[in-house]
Amino acid sequence: MVNRIVLNETSYHGAGAIQEIATEAKARGFQKAFVCSDPDLVKFGVTKKVTDVLDEAGLVYEIYSEIKPNPTIENVQTGVAAFKAAGADYLVAIGGGSSMDTAKAIGIIINNPEFEDVRSLEGVAPTKNPCVPIIAVPTTAGTAAEVTINYVITDVEKKRKFVCVDTHDIPIVAIIDPEMMASMPKGLTAATGMDALTHAIEGYITKGAWEMTDMFHLKAIEIISQNLRGAVENTPEGREGMALGQYVAGMGFSNVGLGIVHSMAHALGAVYDTPHGVGNAILLPTVMEFNADATGDKYKYIAKAMGVEGVDDMTQEEYRKAAVDAVKQLSADVGIPADLKEIVKEEDIQFLAESAAADACAPGNPKDASLEDIIGLYKSLL
Repeated sequence: MVNRIVLNETSYHGAGAIQEIATEAKARGFQKAFVCSDPDLVKFGVTKKVTDVLDEAGLVYEIYSEIKPNPTIENVQTGVAAFKAAGADYLVAIGGGSSMDTAKAIGIIINNPEFEDVRSLEGVAPTKNPCVPIIAVPTTAGTAAEVTINYVITDVEKKRKFVCVDTHDIPIVAIIDPEMMASMPKGLTAATGMDALTHAIEGYITKGAWEMTDMFHLKAIEIISQNLRGAVENTPEGREGMALGQYVAGMGFSNVGLGIVHSMAHALGAVYDTPHGVGNAILLPTVMEFNADATGDKYKYIAKAMGVEGVDDMTQEEYRKAAVDAVKQLSADVGIPADLKEIVKEEDIQFLAESAAADACAPGNPKDASLEDIIGLYKSLL
């Protein structure tokens, strides 16, 4: 069997790393940046930290901020038109997954115009050309979109999210600067951090997992478990740890896929606009319990990575429970709700489950989940 690893050409890590944007843009001969960033980041001056770097280096740019938290087909198509009008030759994506996903879709369509309807990019799209070069600057510690070959777009008309998987969309440069994440509010820090933990755990137990990705995922679980509480309290150490941990998780899951936690969370986001990390965090322990009998001894190592003591003396049943309990405790400690009672309407469950079952992440789940299984999982959290 042949396994594949796709990563950024270059990544920079650490406080002040955004200064390297100018270095990379000049070295690559780029002329004009199309800066994708969401309206709140523009409003609160976060985007300006990057545009100041461009200004100081004499690099020209144009800002595009018509991006929703769950980016839509319309956001992408409007962005494509704006990119063409700007005469830009590279993208700088500043933000969480929404900004980076929008930039990826824009960049792909500019160089592969036959996919301008956007919907045809769902799944593994047969694009022929690499996207417009992207320099990705995350402002949240969670999605790892800066190092993945995935992006997610919302189809408002059909009330569903669709996942696009394409090696042509990975940013050429990732800038992981924890100072860009310092202004995140507690709730967003918690939600995106639990998204990162979900990436690490689902990636570790997915059907496609292998030794190299296991290495990334276990280390990511350890780093996230040690640093998420601190990041929520906005400590420098916590921010720096989460910036690294979420990136390491992305190095893994991008190459082996995820599971039904993500499938089910995508459905919640499409129907209720639920923050992706919140959906993942609520679903993760319940889906871990469902998957447990298909994971061998992997929960032992998850429990260890999360700091559970005495794991070597536990039975299989005990360490599986310990791993799930550790996830529940971390989620509770950072203020994530324990159930879906305030989010899901029972009459929507059939549609949610059908959407989740059809999602591109579902086949990677370690245990095959029927439509009835997914319906049962949703109902168990009401």
